Amino acid sequence: MRKSTFFLILTSLNLALCALLVLHARIRGAENGAVRGANRELVRELQITDLCLFTEARYTRHPAMADRHAPFQDHPLSLEHFPTGSLVHPPALPREAP
Repeated sequence: MRKSTFFLILTSLNLALCALLVLHARIRGAENGAVRGANRELVRELQITDLCLFTEARYTRHPAMADRHAPFQDHPLSLEHFPTGSLVHPPALPREAP
C-alpha cells in the first residue's frame, strides 16, 4: 500500500469520526433540553448568584465579589501562589458617578 493511500484512508476515517461526534453532540443536546430547563428553574428558585469557576482561592471562586487586594492579602509584593490567579483578572474599578 502506498503512503498516500494510507494517508487518505486515515484522513477519511478521522473526518467520519469528527462528523459522528458532531452528530452525537446534536442528538444529546436535544435530549438534554428538559434537564437544562429544570436546572434553570432550580437556579431561579434557589436564587443562585454566581458560578463557582475555580475552587482554590476566594477571589478566583467569585471574581465579581472579590476586592482588588485579595490576591495580595499576605503581603503587597507577594507572588501569586494559585495557578488560577493568572487566568482571572482582578475586578474592574467601579466608575465614578458624574
